[in-house]
Amino acid sequence: MHEYDTIIIGGGPAGLSAGIYAMRSRLKTVLIEKLMPGGQMMVVDHIENYPGFPQGISGLDLGMAMHQQALSLGLEVVATDCVGVDFSLETKVVKTSDGEFRAPTVILAVGATPRRLGIPGEDRLTGKGVSYCATCDGAFFKDKHIAVIGGGNTAIQDGVFLTRFASKVTIIHRRDRLRATKILQERAFRNPKVEIIWNTVAVEILGEQKVEGIVLENNRDNSRRTLPVDGVFVFIGNDPNTEFLMGHVTLDPQGYIVTDEDMRTNVPGVFAAGDCRRKFLRQMVTAAADGAIAAVMAEQYIEALGDRAL
Repeated sequence: MHEYDTIIIGGGPAGLSAGIYAMRSRLKTVLIEKLMPGGQMMVVDHIENYPGFPQGISGLDLGMAMHQQALSLGLEVVATDCVGVDFSLETKVVKTSDGEFRAPTVILAVGATPRRLGIPGEDRLTGKGVSYCATCDGAFFKDKHIAVIGGGNTAIQDGVFLTRFASKVTIIHRRDRLRATKILQERAFRNPKVEIIWNTVAVEILGEQKVEGIVLENNRDNSRRTLPVDGVFVFIGNDPNTEFLMGHVTLDPQGYIVTDEDMRTNVPGVFAAGDCRRKFLRQMVTAAADGAIAAVMAEQYIEALGDRAL
């Protein structure tokens, strides 16, 4: 059994930021991450919108820098898989493949995973023209032709946003009508840079070192064609990594953790930070801010427990 002041689950920017702030608060802290710390930023080829790097920085370099900073402060990082939790008592229990960890506070920084198309070329070209974040990568496609996959609010809103950079945005939707709200649809329909291809799905992304095109299939007559494009943005939804938390903290209908502005969940002593919580903007910088707030609130919670015991 391992006893701590704070347990952080997840090693992305939210978890690492929480670890840095927790260690500066002199809390005995462990960060549990089943993969390499850094989270999804580790696969981002180039980041231009994280403050402090006017020339940009690779996701790998930024993730490693955050990781090293946390380690330099003494953060303990355990590479193991979280298999369950028990938040029913004042001392919370986090169950892993390597045993149980206990602490009065837990910070959930488990992130969310963009849904993938699951088609040939997608994995190979992720970060090389295939993206899941318009605000992260849109500026790389100035005067380029972009394909956007999806028909919901995010796809249409971000498709229109991408016209700030691209010469043309082709939205590919599997149905004959969009699911986005009417006002977003109206903005797309009246934007001269936007084209919509209906009743069509992507079946392959072409290119070796960068995206060069996308193979489309009409789902009514099964005909196929190749559309030359420079980038493919996939907006078919995200899945928060919160299945193991169901019944332990309040989740919204999409599975995101419900918190207040101070990262508190409905369970005293349990906080959530980053992309796994219900919020509007999911970015590395907002995840890092969430982690800092969560760690400070965890410190205050522990101090309150100490005052109550006096």
